[in-house]
Amino acid sequence: MTFLLFVATLAAHPAAAQDNATKPNQSANPPQQSTASEVHSITGATANFAPNPPAGEWPSQARDYANTRYSPLNQINTSNVGRLRLAWSFADGTQFGHEGAPLVIGDTMYIVTPYPNIAYALDLSKPGSPIKWNYESNPSPVAIGKACCDAVIRGWAYGKGKLIFNMLDDHTVALDAKTGKEIWRIKMGNVENGETMTMSPFVVGDKVFVGNSGGEMGKIGWIAALDINTGKEVWRAYSTGPDRIVKIGSEFNPHYSWMRGKDLGVSSWPPDMWQHGAGAVWGWISYDPELNLIYYGTSNPGPRVPAQRPGNNLWTSAVFARDPNTGMAKWAYQFTPHDQWDYDGINENVLIDLPINGQNRKVLVHFDRNAYAYTIDRATGEVLIAAPFAYLNWSTGFDPKSGMPIVNPEKQPKPNVKLSDVCPPDIGGKDWQPTAFSPRTGLIYAAIFNICMDVTDKPATYIPGTPYDGMDMKRKAGPGNHWGGVIAWNPATGKKVWSLDEQFMVMSGVLATAGDLVFYGTVDGWFRAVDARTGKVLLSQKLSSGIVSPPITYQGPDGRQYVAVYSGVGGAAMVAKANKGFPPRGSTLYVFSIDGESPSRGPTLLTTQAGAPAAQALDQQSGRR
Repeated sequence: MTFLLFVATLAAHPAAAQDNATKPNQSANPPQQSTASEVHSITGATANFAPNPPAGEWPSQARDYANTRYSPLNQINTSNVGRLRLAWSFADGTQFGHEGAPLVIGDTMYIVTPYPNIAYALDLSKPGSPIKWNYESNPSPVAIGKACCDAVIRGWAYGKGKLIFNMLDDHTVALDAKTGKEIWRIKMGNVENGETMTMSPFVVGDKVFVGNSGGEMGKIGWIAALDINTGKEVWRAYSTGPDRIVKIGSEFNPHYSWMRGKDLGVSSWPPDMWQHGAGAVWGWISYDPELNLIYYGTSNPGPRVPAQRPGNNLWTSAVFARDPNTGMAKWAYQFTPHDQWDYDGINENVLIDLPINGQNRKVLVHFDRNAYAYTIDRATGEVLIAAPFAYLNWSTGFDPKSGMPIVNPEKQPKPNVKLSDVCPPDIGGKDWQPTAFSPRTGLIYAAIFNICMDVTDKPATYIPGTPYDGMDMKRKAGPGNHWGGVIAWNPATGKKVWSLDEQFMVMSGVLATAGDLVFYGTVDGWFRAVDARTGKVLLSQKLSSGIVSPPITYQGPDGRQYVAVYSGVGGAAMVAKANKGFPPRGSTLYVFSIDGESPSRGPTLLTTQAGAPAAQALDQQSGRR
């Protein structure tokens, strides 16, 4: 076992060396990417950026299979980022949490709103980025009342000329990306029984991978593979139950002995409780094309009251490695056995190659809601590093031999007893908001929380379509009396390189670029850019609502680099809505460039798109909660 190792190597990578951004009134000569210079990586870590899209595009939520959220663009860099100004904006009028990031393919930007899940294609080649087409999916309004944590969607996908997204009422739909015409639409679950879909689909080759939400409603979790051309279901694997439906067979080989055995998805539960054991798959998926494995996490067990479900409750709050063609599991690892605090395991897994002890290890880096950051061998499931990245007191340490956290008995909830100051709370030391990796520094960047909770468990009874929950919680700021922050993390040592505190939560996730920049947004609406090496704040811009959507960057048809971020608070960020200064809801996409230059700006600009589609407000939007 290799544990808490230190590696420090130097590597050379392309870098931004000059500020080649246009100055005012030079929009006819857009900037070019700056020249290369030597840079130094702290860890020597690298990543496979397959499928290697064009540098200026952002074709998936994480941009690549490895979930790095790294852009090779460097027109915008540490020397000029302070000159970012608004270039154009787009408002969709939907007042639920905006947790998905736009996609950019060619000269088109694709957006899908939260419920009622309206899709838009915007033409980036024309002034004002007018609407090319829009598509109204018309999900069932029943879904709003069944959604656990706001009527959100965490992203959409592009593949084979199709825009693909999940609807809140359990349908997956594929549209022709050029015309907006519906190609296929498949029902994946039953919203009336409490099941919803909020995760971003993930495309590899001819398959689309999707999963469900609804763990708090007692719905068993699953992941499914669909044929991208027809929508036909290829396979489905459940998170609890007998090996047959979990798709565990002879090739399944967890690294730790306590996860080996037959039908552990049944025997690690009280009789029949696995049938409503949750383990929903509402987070992110990664893919290693060399090992041909997909990686994803499962949510908390149900009910959230641990006294009702003695046992490890496999395979909840865990990560799976699966064959994408067959769905068969290769290994799994449970982050929080018998999860007593709703810590889930759905957070993203960033795939990097990391030098350790002179050997290049294929690892995944996972910042769990339980506040441990893991560096795990992604071929075997062996935990190489597990170290706290945020304040925690539910655990007193990590046992490297067993691969288990050591639980603090004083922070274990008991039915009908108020337990004070449990850290982190149910939404974790970090929730679903994604991290980013930069090959230039070799570091992982994470938006984190500093929150604790008072919790009282109340026994729950399963009734289809109603909450199967039992946890009453009051969240509050942790030590230092601030709610969030951003950190740079060394995955080879399990230590912070730098950190920034934020008064409000940071739920946007982060973006890393070749300009040595890290972008993020706060729940109270501050959009910031910081130096990736030092954490120095280089830009702060207040937006109209809180930011819970990951920023992206792209190169427009004019050759200019842009940075885009949605402003529209919602989702789990609403746990802080009573705090002074909490912003109103919103629905605006902001797009920035150096000095605000773009084809949409100019003193003599006068253009309309009389023949373009119009965004139609839906009558039923009024009076929504």
